[in-house]
Amino acid sequence: MTPFRSIEWTGDALRLLDQRQLPHQTLYAEFTTASAVATAIHDMVVRGAPAIGVAAAFGLVLAAQQSQATSVEALRADLQTAANQLKQARPTAVNLTWALKRMLQQADAVLTPSADDLRRVLAQAAQALYQEDVEINRQIGLQAQSLIPDRATIIHHCNTGALATVDYGTALGAIRIAHEQGKRLQVYLDETRPRLQGASLSAYELKAYGVPHTVMVDSASGYLMQTQTVDLCIVGCDRVAANGDVANKIGTYNLAIAAKAHQVPFYVACPLSSIDMTLASGDQIEIEQRSAEEVTHIGDRAITPAATAVFNPAFDITPAAYISALITEKGVILPPFEPQLRQLGV
Repeated sequence: MTPFRSIEWTGDALRLLDQRQLPHQTLYAEFTTASAVATAIHDMVVRGAPAIGVAAAFGLVLAAQQSQATSVEALRADLQTAANQLKQARPTAVNLTWALKRMLQQADAVLTPSADDLRRVLAQAAQALYQEDVEINRQIGLQAQSLIPDRATIIHHCNTGALATVDYGTALGAIRIAHEQGKRLQVYLDETRPRLQGASLSAYELKAYGVPHTVMVDSASGYLMQTQTVDLCIVGCDRVAANGDVANKIGTYNLAIAAKAHQVPFYVACPLSSIDMTLASGDQIEIEQRSAEEVTHIGDRAITPAATAVFNPAFDITPAAYISALITEKGVILPPFEPQLRQLGV
């Protein structure tokens, strides 16, 4: 287990590690309403596709606890209202919608006249998602080991570790497990502008695990691959379309292009819950647009002239043609992706 927890459930509150304060302060905050959880997701107190899915699930538990409904029908209506609010907090990550859908399906399946029974079922369902996430991520990390050699030099973008999940993480979890198995690694971390998740969060995690790492600006990855031997790039994802196109943190596409140009394998670690077979391609994935201040400021300090126009998509789409493999908890999937994804019954 990690020395920190991104998400903890107290029984009547959701306790979140405020990732906006890292790496300088390790602060936790408690949230007691679904509305507050939705705000925490939107403001990136908690972030990472798996983590926000689990957080949203506990948001529904809080909605059930706060509801004054005495009938199952009325409670289900309150849950749907809360789910709609939570879903809008971050629209790109499919895990958020997936977790809420799974929770509501379990609520609909409860055949009982008691609203309190429904509340108990929801609390159990969220705890099951919490525990399931740990095992899924551990399995992704184990599946990835066939692709990570000893003495590997690796490039990683954004943060996909225990801070982005309940524990282990996806791409960074694979790096952590490789290190635990005794593989000798050197990891280069893109700083990941504009919110610097690589510099602040991934470096925080790898320091805690004792994994050798170096932070670089996002635009240095091409030069690194041009001048040094890089064995692989590995990233996470927020949504994968049926054809294997991947939505991930802005800058992922740039990294994939550079990797393709230098014949460096480019791997995407993704739980099956991040795969959206309802979308034929990445062109159909909604891309979240975030505030200008994330670009115009670093912390409280402005770095652009006043009223500068800003383009700030939170994610980009990496076409399947640039991806060497998808790493899931069920195994490594090589292109062409769609037939194999359909065989998995995602």
